Amino acid sequence: MEKCLCLRRSGCHPVVDAVVADIVIGSSAGGNLSALPQTAIERFAQFQQNAWLGLYNLDLLNAVNQLISIPVYFALYAAHRKTNKPLALFGLISFLLGTTIFVANNTALPMLDLSRKYAAAIEPQKSLLAAAGEAMLARGEHGGLGVFFSFILPTLSALTFSFVMLQGKVFSKANSYIGILGNVLMVLYIVLVTFAPAVKGMAMAFAMPGGLLLLAWIVMLTIRLFRLGASREVNSHE
Repeated sequence: MEKCLCLRRSGCHPVVDAVVADIVIGSSAGGNLSALPQTAIERFAQFQQNAWLGLYNLDLLNAVNQLISIPVYFALYAAHRKTNKPLALFGLISFLLGTTIFVANNTALPMLDLSRKYAAAIEPQKSLLAAAGEAMLARGEHGGLGVFFSFILPTLSALTFSFVMLQGKVFSKANSYIGILGNVLMVLYIVLVTFAPAVKGMAMAFAMPGGLLLLAWIVMLTIRLFRLGASREVNSHE
């Protein structure tokens, strides 16, 4: 019970807020990956028009979401290390490794800085800045090989924990199955946008329901943890 109370205090609300924001912004932006700027100069132009959209399109929100989810995954490991320690440990390590790669390789803020320099530069300098921007995109463009492990490792971690939850007694079976289905859809999305760019539009058919299922997964986790926390507090006062 104390482990579950720890998970309740680990900050699920910010994670829920970040997932909701990602879904809302992605939907309002159209969710069409093929409509994203394709060159560094086009990215710079987008930053000049709407810096927040430019940052979102280079996954800054996803990077923040990964960081604020770290306490949740530590608590998930703590809650399940006696249920299936090898799988729980694999899930935690996968998440931490994926998050480290994600944050270290995220190019949103460097691209914003380059866009400002590009706007103020004279013509000979602009070609150098554009080349630097192309190198940044090769490393951090959404759907590119450079970000594959940043996305796939945390998703595999969540999928692993969803399976571990089936073996434990903390969360409901429905919570586990929703997590499994949502993460399987997200794995399909990540693989398609990375290795089959010609079908990026079809990949979004997996991303939207997958994102909604993961939101439901997190909300159910939060509700369960609040109930456990409330029960713990009542017992402590008796």
